[in-house]
Amino acid sequence: MNSKPLILIVDDDAELSGMVVELLQREGWATHAVLTGGDGERDLVALHPELVLLDVMLPDANGYDLCRRWRALNPALGIVMLTARGDPLDRVLGLEIGADDYLPKPFESRELVARVRALLRRAAPGRAESPLMRFDGLVIDLVRREVRAGEQVLALTSVEFKLLVALARVPGTPLAREALSDAVQAGSYRPQDRTVDVQVARLRRKLQEVQPGGADWIDTVRGEGYVSVPR
Repeated sequence: MNSKPLILIVDDDAELSGMVVELLQREGWATHAVLTGGDGERDLVALHPELVLLDVMLPDANGYDLCRRWRALNPALGIVMLTARGDPLDRVLGLEIGADDYLPKPFESRELVARVRALLRRAAPGRAESPLMRFDGLVIDLVRREVRAGEQVLALTSVEFKLLVALARVPGTPLAREALSDAVQAGSYRPQDRTVDVQVARLRRKLQEVQPGGADWIDTVRGEGYVSVPR
């Protein structure tokens, strides 16, 4: 189970990418690096990163074109352009087409970390919680109110989504049926214990259908309720 922000690095300099991966992982962020624009486009859809470090000059694509397209597809995505070209006009162009920041190479490690941290904070202003919750093979999007396994969106009811979010927020901590009822329905109405059991069973079945072993994300704790199990 992983709730760390994910940073996608798209740069054909394998040595530099390796150093950036190590640097960002030391800060506690999850990373994924690719060497081509095509791979970056594929993994942008599959992995749903919060932020992309995007090289301007790629062997198979123009970084500015990718930035423009990715910004149109995902307005909330953080994009930092990386380039060896230090011309101020290049920086202006990158910002005008949708980049959040622009960093010329070679850059200082502390400056990169500071800019990434600032962008991740701005990604969800006023919220203490990341809009994305990540698990092995599963992404819960709190803004879109959807759950994805790879590129597949799970067909969850509102109740099932609320149950999954409530459990995922406290992995490893059992939640009583009463607490899950509160998460599902605010106000005076409370579903019966048996209703919660039925909804959790349906949720587990749907998780199992999209990925073998999915039911293991939720365990029953006798006498207490249910728990989201780190995998």
